[in-house]
Amino acid sequence: MSAEQANPPHDRQGEGAVPRPRKEPSPAARDEGRPVPAPKPTIRNVAERAGVSKSLVSLVMRGSPHVSERRRQAVLQAARELGYRPNAVARSLVEGRTRLIGAIVADLHNPFFAEFLDGLQESLHGAGLRMLVGSGRWDPMFEAEAVEAFLEMRVDGLVLLSVVPDSLKEAAASVPVVVVGERDVVGVDIVVDDDELGASLAVDHLVELGHRRIAHIEGARSTTARYRRTGYERAMRRHGLGPEILVEPGDFTEDGGYRAALALLRRDPRPTAIFAPNDLVATGALSAADEIGLRIPAELSIVGYDNTHLAAIRHISLTSVDQPRRDMGRVAAELLTARIGDPSRAARQNLVVPHLVVRSTTGPAPAA
Repeated sequence: MSAEQANPPHDRQGEGAVPRPRKEPSPAARDEGRPVPAPKPTIRNVAERAGVSKSLVSLVMRGSPHVSERRRQAVLQAARELGYRPNAVARSLVEGRTRLIGAIVADLHNPFFAEFLDGLQESLHGAGLRMLVGSGRWDPMFEAEAVEAFLEMRVDGLVLLSVVPDSLKEAAASVPVVVVGERDVVGVDIVVDDDELGASLAVDHLVELGHRRIAHIEGARSTTARYRRTGYERAMRRHGLGPEILVEPGDFTEDGGYRAALALLRRDPRPTAIFAPNDLVATGALSAADEIGLRIPAELSIVGYDNTHLAAIRHISLTSVDQPRRDMGRVAAELLTARIGDPSRAARQNLVVPHLVVRSTTGPAPAA
């Protein structure tokens, strides 16, 4: 036997060896040892397990009231045992609706929006609707993208919280829309707080405590910020304090409140009270006052807006204007479901009345 026969090229090791072609394992070999997923249960399987017809299972899955409780429970029990979940896409094609509602908020970090969504979701769930949430991030580009994404998902309606995109008119022509916290929009249902009244309540309270140098931090671009500023300025003039009006540009964030408050408190004379456009801004103002070494409320009083859970935290104990957030969510859901049921009805505006909740961040004005 020759050396070549004894050592074929493909068996050689080291330099110059010809590698043996690697044979790919078959799909069956690759899957060997792996668990094979069981086929997904169908509506027929559920019907057979429950001893009912496929049409009755379909009625139960759609939440129809025309099914006896005994049969409904039998179908639901069979579905649980089999792990059956209805195909939402197929159902939406048959029914012509998805039972999904898109909710777009301006800022997911703001506790007011979270508490509003609680009320909205609770009411939508009671109406057999599910809620999807998106954020506009106070940015027109993100607002437009969120609206377009929900429209592409064929949602049954939109709730826009402090969001008024440029495409609002086109969106409202496609699906029912409810706008919350913004005014000066036409053709859609609106839920809005009486922001002018709320600002007036804050100023009245501070004036009663003897304050004259009352400053206001203005919120971000929105009709909410504009009406709260208007309410502040009108209340100041009503009390004869027009010359003391002082507005510092800001936004609706805690950091924005901190920066705006620092600018106000470095003035000479500095204000003895600050009315903030929301509770986040007010907490930022509290941080600024603490950094400078001002005592709250002995040397500076601060009023927030929204009366979120932040305001009630004991070490904050913020005086704040309350707008009923969960109630506003429920009203928005009612308006939306009513418009889904009757798209041609006239648009409505629901004005919510705020009230002041006094806590530890406001006190008598310091002596001159």
